[in-house]
Amino acid sequence: MYINYSRRDFLKTTALGVWAASTGGCLQPRKIAGKHPNLVFVFPDQMRGQAMGFLNEEPVITPNLDRFAQQALVLPQAVSNYPVCSPFRAMLMTGRYPHSNKVTSNCNSNSAPFNCELQETDRCWSDVLKDQGYSLGYIGKWHLDSPHRPFIKCRNNSDKLAWNEWCPPRRRHGFDFWYAYGTYDFHDRPMYWKTDAQRNGFHYVDQWGPIHEADQAIKYIKNEGGQFRQSGHPFALVVSMNPPHMPYKLVPQRYVDMYKDKTLDELCQRANIPAADTQLGKYYRNNIRYYFAMITGVDEQFGRIIDTLKEQGLDDNTIVIFTSDHGNCLGIHNEISKNNHYEESMRVPFMIRFPGKIPARRDDFLLSSPDIYPTLLDLMGLKREIPTLVEGNSYAQWFQTSRGDHPDSQLYMWCPVGKPEWGRRGLRTHRYTLMISKMPDKPEEILLHDNVDDHWQLKNIAEQQPQLVNQMTAELKALLRKNRDPWLES
Repeated sequence: MYINYSRRDFLKTTALGVWAASTGGCLQPRKIAGKHPNLVFVFPDQMRGQAMGFLNEEPVITPNLDRFAQQALVLPQAVSNYPVCSPFRAMLMTGRYPHSNKVTSNCNSNSAPFNCELQETDRCWSDVLKDQGYSLGYIGKWHLDSPHRPFIKCRNNSDKLAWNEWCPPRRRHGFDFWYAYGTYDFHDRPMYWKTDAQRNGFHYVDQWGPIHEADQAIKYIKNEGGQFRQSGHPFALVVSMNPPHMPYKLVPQRYVDMYKDKTLDELCQRANIPAADTQLGKYYRNNIRYYFAMITGVDEQFGRIIDTLKEQGLDDNTIVIFTSDHGNCLGIHNEISKNNHYEESMRVPFMIRFPGKIPARRDDFLLSSPDIYPTLLDLMGLKREIPTLVEGNSYAQWFQTSRGDHPDSQLYMWCPVGKPEWGRRGLRTHRYTLMISKMPDKPEEILLHDNVDDHWQLKNIAEQQPQLVNQMTAELKALLRKNRDPWLES
């Protein structure tokens, strides 16, 4: 595996280590001068980018997101470059692609032998903010730790395959308030570790996960009596809700009832939904009402958080981001969920509000997952603190002025567990999606979709467009070479 580690970063890391040793083993945060913005980062799991009412692409009810969109920069073409949970989360936290941050697949007991987890040595954006004097809180799903034996005794773990694991304080990358879990999919009775809980000290809550997590977020924002964060310091809060992740029917009935007047035909308007008499066509129709209901529930909780910021007089100096780690096919293209190159899987919501700094508008900007880290720190006045190891690009200037550099394409990735040199790589532009699959003992597969003329990606036009395939392949390889992707050597 390649590691993009420069001499400058080695010297910087060594110097920090010497300083840490001389100060008793920890870096002392400093309080930054001036009025620096707070951050509230909300991202539900498995919410496809098309599923917001104001876009008029899906019959989904999202009044709070619709209202927020009028105040924010909306990027409908933002993607998850590796559309599955852990790889996105690691790209978000490190600003680096999976082959560099080692999270080349989901963190579970199958990938654990390959050190597939967020590395303690990575300098995340949260580490930067912590060193600058920020208070940091994390609420909800983390999914960046490898399970180890004896596995946590919970419903997401078995002796054959374990998903859920405690994150010890040394691995929390600056988050000093912790109310989270690894991955646990029983939304009606979620489990959490509190800040000071030990590995076996988790607790369950008899409440729908997003409602409970919004309750905790509101308490954190209000910070009555200074219980949750340091008063007078800027704060950054991440709220990572699991719904609309499967199982879809674990959602309060009141959200389902909001769709009772919509027929199944009205809910199934996409032309690429499998036929009703097929297995995955039935799967889509059995679950789509509940999937949308979950999104409506998440929307309501997001609205509560936004309203609290306003009530507390914090909205003018708080950056708010709403996004997701990946989308969801729900059977479309014969894909049960995500982890593929199709639009339903790759496209994610991305909205950012920063009053007085980022004008509200909508644009087809091609944002990639690793770009969030450097863009965010740049917007917060910390451009000089962005580590040189970060592989994403800052587009803060463009966010604020609509001028400056902007990307022409986005990478797509998938790796077999423990084999980052194999798998799928691809390139997505404003019009086309190219996907190339290379697997041991199998012929190379190439797919090319015209997302304008074939909006539903039902045709593979690779054989009809060899020149375009060659052109996009050359661009893909240039990007992979820049990021030292081992796939190029297979």
